[in-house]
Amino acid sequence: MSKRDELIEKYAADIKEKFGETPDMDLLTKVAIGLGPAIYNLDASKVSGGDDKELETVKNNFLMKKLGMDDSPKLMEAINSVIEKYGRSNKNKHRAVIYYQLAKHFGKESIYN
Repeated sequence: MSKRDELIEKYAADIKEKFGETPDMDLLTKVAIGLGPAIYNLDASKVSGGDDKELETVKNNFLMKKLGMDDSPKLMEAINSVIEKYGRSNKNKHRAVIYYQLAKHFGKESIYN
């Protein structure tokens, strides 16, 4: 099993455990591939729920640039909702899981087709 496959399995386990959902493995794999080498970097592969600057980066770089959404308060509300479900105190919030959850939240899965 490749390192990427191992990470995707870890992300799938988080989605099952933290969100109580069965992950769409095809979408999860595409989200992980879309993150490129960032998933292998310990710092870049995680999102700090308590760092407003980092949450702004998720909003600007993922929701607005990648998913093509317009800036509005609902973007940060969605990010905070995902962070809360993941567990704000959980130190291992994987970026791929957060991006996957946000893509699903906004019905933007087609971006990855």
